[in-house]
Amino acid sequence: MSLLAAARGLPGTTLQRIGLTLAVLVPVAVLIADLPGLEPPAQRMLAVFSVAVILWVTEAIPLVATAVLVIFLQVLLISDEALVGFGDTAFEAPTAASIYATLAHPVIILFLGGFLLADGAAKYRLDRNLTAVMLRPFRGSLRLTVFGLMIITAVLSAFMSNTATTATMLAVLIPVLAVSPSPTARAGLALSIPVAATVGGLLTPVSSPPNAIAVGTLADQGIQITFVDWLLATGPLVLVLLAVAWAVLAVRYLDRGVAVDIDVHVDLDTRPRAVLFYVVAAVTVLLWLTEAAHGIPAATVAFLPVTVLLATSVMTGEDLRRLQWPVLWLVAGGIALGSGMAATGLDEWMIGLVDWAVMPGLAVTLGLLALALLLGTLISNSATANLLIPLAPGLAVTVGTDSVILAVGLAVVCGLGMALPVSTPPNAIAYATGELRTKDMAVIGLVVGAVGLVLVAFVMPTWWSLMGLT
Repeated sequence: MSLLAAARGLPGTTLQRIGLTLAVLVPVAVLIADLPGLEPPAQRMLAVFSVAVILWVTEAIPLVATAVLVIFLQVLLISDEALVGFGDTAFEAPTAASIYATLAHPVIILFLGGFLLADGAAKYRLDRNLTAVMLRPFRGSLRLTVFGLMIITAVLSAFMSNTATTATMLAVLIPVLAVSPSPTARAGLALSIPVAATVGGLLTPVSSPPNAIAVGTLADQGIQITFVDWLLATGPLVLVLLAVAWAVLAVRYLDRGVAVDIDVHVDLDTRPRAVLFYVVAAVTVLLWLTEAAHGIPAATVAFLPVTVLLATSVMTGEDLRRLQWPVLWLVAGGIALGSGMAATGLDEWMIGLVDWAVMPGLAVTLGLLALALLLGTLISNSATANLLIPLAPGLAVTVGTDSVILAVGLAVVCGLGMALPVSTPPNAIAYATGELRTKDMAVIGLVVGAVGLVLVAFVMPTWWSLMGLT
């Protein structure tokens, strides 16, 4: 019986079953093939890379499972504890401990602190109360209210997962959707939240996995991007994209003169534990924003709330168990993949397959960004970032582009893939309200994505150079 025939008996879609089969056959073929110019360590890493590509694209197994598999295969194939050694080659194998250490990479610690703060904000109703307070100036017309909702959602998404932010904001909107007489207005309200959450997810290193993957990849190249660096780099872009998204929504869905009534009642939790959480959260954000002044790395700052909140029982072990560990490990898998490719020289070999010298640098950049937007729309943007961003440093050198510009640009564009209900969790949550059609998401997703791509390719590099990011 062939492997493909055997795979038909496995659960999942046809694409997933084909993915499982290819994930076995392709790496075996890579390992036994005679590939010119490819040294044994890099050939083994290419086998790992092929597994990652196939499984992340087809989602034959959960994305996080693929990330963990990438780390395990690197230990088995390219580490100092590899099942088969490298003989007399000059390759200096990374230690197994260093590969495992990607699960505790500083970027992972940064995300851990961010996730715990986000969960604490929900536990002590800080997110709902902040939303109520910030919405007060935007009551009145429907267009003004949607503008306020989008600004607030984007701000919350900068420090919380965009999935949690979307769930919180839609909970605020559900009563409004239930009584709104206009289906068009309901669609505009429901659509504003996932779009703003996704755009807001570009704003800080802790707001989305692609951002963290870019920061981690550049850190492994000795390039440090601080919390404020990223905030300043993406802030203007986020503002422009929010304005574009709001304009599209206003024209298509939001009639002038229509009013909407949203509950802005504040019910602040004043128990001592809640107050301590508010103080710790405020101090953490303040330290992130003033990193240049005190010099404490953002990851170290992120470990402050983890330590203090657990030590004081403001957050408990049960809260810790509920964190988004699959996302953390998915980011770790991407960082490990990039490190393995750099350590074995696979990135240089792959880049050398194409004669980039005959291609204009701008054409290369546009092609990569377009690919990132397409893949980010069709598959997980985290998986897309894991596949493309590790290539950025080597490719940037080859085509004469700054590695920071390319890595940050890819992270941003990966995060803008939101034209389908399945593109992002926020889209899926909003689609589940029953107020949206796929066409609604496709139109605004394509418009915002295209505008973002053009800005990242032609405008933002100038801003990043002026602010000294490159």
